[in-house]
Amino acid sequence: MQIDKELVAASATPLVLAILAEHESYGYAILKRVRELSGGEMEWTDGMLYPLLHRLERLGHVTTEWQASPEGRRRKYYAITVDGRAALAEHRLQWAAVTRALGGIWGGGDMPALAFGGA
Repeated sequence: MQIDKELVAASATPLVLAILAEHESYGYAILKRVRELSGGEMEWTDGMLYPLLHRLERLGHVTTEWQASPEGRRRKYYAITVDGRAALAEHRLQWAAVTRALGGIWGGGDMPALAFGGA
């Protein structure tokens, strides 16, 4: 299954903020975590992730720090800020409302009722 670009874009900010709420991380590890959380159904690219991380930094939702990796190579680590946690809380409320609405119309099952020939 390929997830629609608009849905990926809509979920990207809360997903990255939630990952960073677990602990600070760097780009490649964030990409791996997204893939893991989605069971391999979401394959983000660097070109999608890094502009988002830069935007989150400009908004004050994340901070960055260069650190040496265990292999000795420097990596840019991202950490969520207090403002980022507040933004994540707002995203959670919004997604909960969307999930309730879709669950109400789809009946809470895994498969949308309309997938098999509904209106």
